[in-house]
Amino acid sequence: STNLTRIAKTHQPHSALVADILDLPHAPAAFDFAISIAVIHHLSTPTRRREAIASILSTLRPAGKPSQGEEAEGEGREGKALLYCWALEQEGSRRGWSEEDEQDVMVPWVMRASKGTKGKGKGQKKKREEEGKEGKEQVPSSCEPKGESEGPVEGGDKTFHRYYHLYRQGELEEDVRAAGGEVVEGGYEKDNWWAIAIRRQR
Repeated sequence: STNLTRIAKTHQPHSALVADILDLPHAPAAFDFAISIAVIHHLSTPTRRREAIASILSTLRPAGKPSQGEEAEGEGREGKALLYCWALEQEGSRRGWSEEDEQDVMVPWVMRASKGTKGKGKGQKKKREEEGKEGKEQVPSSCEPKGESEGPVEGGDKTFHRYYHLYRQGELEEDVRAAGGEVVEGGYEKDNWWAIAIRRQR
């Protein structure tokens, strides 16, 4: 987001920009590492999700191309991308999603308006709480866990619904291969499927 990018530029001595995941502005075959966390699963079609992965893979340095600082002689190691996507299999979480549930859902994000602290002049603050984090939770009625229904949000709070595609087991690997990549490692961690991918050798 623009706000997160502004924070990154303020607190870290690195370049930061807002970009389109389907049309990244970076030079091709330039990076040793790329990380995509909680991005791909917001795209609503298989084609767009695979295009996003292909866009990320295109920025990676292929095997044999020396990276900056390496000797020109000899083969360099290929660049790698770490991809994280929300999983469908979340039986152990408060959401309770399983293989029988829909993969395409709208998940509420609650924008809570907190009262300003008296005497400190801090004014109004707003805090976002994503469904699933500690505290009050709201989930879509289409995939609401049994016995965990929440009432309406009070106190002027606003709820915004975001689209998520919940990845089933093996689907992320399929998308990586369809996008022209190879999965060298993968697994499940904290309600997410993850994969480390490289560009497929031609």
